[in-house]
Amino acid sequence: MQLRFGLTLALSAFSLVGCSSMGISNGSLDYKNTATLEPLKYPEGSMVRPATPLYPSPTVDPLAIEHAPKLENKRGNRFALPRPDKAAQTNAVANAQDDSTNVGRPQLVRDGNQNPLLKIDGNSATIWQYTLATLSSLNHTIVGQSKNRYEVTIKVDQQIYVLRLTSVGTSNNIAVFNADNSFADKEKAAELLTQIYQNWPA
Repeated sequence: MQLRFGLTLALSAFSLVGCSSMGISNGSLDYKNTATLEPLKYPEGSMVRPATPLYPSPTVDPLAIEHAPKLENKRGNRFALPRPDKAAQTNAVANAQDDSTNVGRPQLVRDGNQNPLLKIDGNSATIWQYTLATLSSLNHTIVGQSKNRYEVTIKVDQQIYVLRLTSVGTSNNIAVFNADNSFADKEKAAELLTQIYQNWPA
């Protein structure tokens, strides 16, 4: 009984593995051997409405067929998509990494209420690292830093300010607030943001 079960199991495994490893044709390339058929002809004198094909076959240039990619396995008997190029995959990963750390130059702008803002395009985390590095180079005392969002409390000329980075897509704005979350004095905020702009490390 065990011998019969083992033989059945071995034959089943061989049939499953063998079809792919031995390269038995599965008919997936039969479309290459299709023939062009003439349009359907109706008997003379029959009352038939003229038929317009819904999906007419396109006319393909023989040169295009000759240079078309061969979507088949090594044995040439099954349809198979080509494997992705390793160099292309490496370049794609490198480009994704570049995009994740790419940061544009800051721009001094104003919102609708004329409050000064520092606008920077790029990755928010990288922009925030640059902001903290700039504040450190300016020797401003960092009083506190939020763990949940891009916000830092600093002391400038015995005055407490809160710098906050907000982002919409890849566009980021740095604004200066008072400790009570109101916008800081426009002149003081513009002066601080200009210092950050002039000392931006990137």
